[in-house]
Amino acid sequence: MTGDPWDGLRKHTPARIALGRAGSSLPTAELLAFAADHAEARDAVYSKLDVGKLVAELLPIGLPVLSLRSRAGDRESYLKRPDLGRRLDEGSAAAIQTEGGVDVALIVGDGLSALAVQRHAAEVLLHLVALLRGRGFSVGPICIVTQARVAIEDEIGALLKARMAMILIGERPGLGSVDSLGAYLVHGPAIGNTDAQRNCVSNIRPGHLEPVRQAQGRPPAAAETICWLIEQALARGMSGVMLKDERAGLKFSQARP
Repeated sequence: MTGDPWDGLRKHTPARIALGRAGSSLPTAELLAFAADHAEARDAVYSKLDVGKLVAELLPIGLPVLSLRSRAGDRESYLKRPDLGRRLDEGSAAAIQTEGGVDVALIVGDGLSALAVQRHAAEVLLHLVALLRGRGFSVGPICIVTQARVAIEDEIGALLKARMAMILIGERPGLGSVDSLGAYLVHGPAIGNTDAQRNCVSNIRPGHLEPVRQAQGRPPAAAETICWLIEQALARGMSGVMLKDERAGLKFSQARP
């Protein structure tokens, strides 16, 4: 038998398996690959969102776009003080004005990987807004927030008097997955909501979950999942641990707190 017997399994997973060894350490090639992936993950955490470019990509949607900031003044503050990333700064809060309410508030936050947002957020929103409009839901302005944490959707949703809030945010980079986007949804956005009240569709990026249910990790399929969860949350008046993805044929739940 020739070749590496693990090659067949490696075709089906990006996980590090059967790395081998050289003495008491890893082989040089695997050690260098690990160091490179670790460096990419660190770079992703400190990547900066090009807000102007993202705004231009969102223009075809036809919704107003607001550029906002959290209370974290810089990246170091953001990383050391998660609480600052959960609230808008004074100027941003004042910039959100609404006379009536909307069904869904849409937020985009850089999170822990602006790279993920830059690559995938616009495509998700292009599909999602079309789906929401097709179901008759009203949608507020798209709010782009820098130095943002997930819970900032609560304050924005409350200010917009939205029944539902959804944030697309860069997830914590992993070794080999530095551009993973997450969507977090909450019914009845209000400051003080907990993670148990949110649903999450995670690992939105091409190449994830390819064999499972129409490549659910791809942005168009992720938009369908997000729209289904929003529709069900509004119909049932709940989100989070009480709401699961019950669609026929789905072998696992993408809805989790």
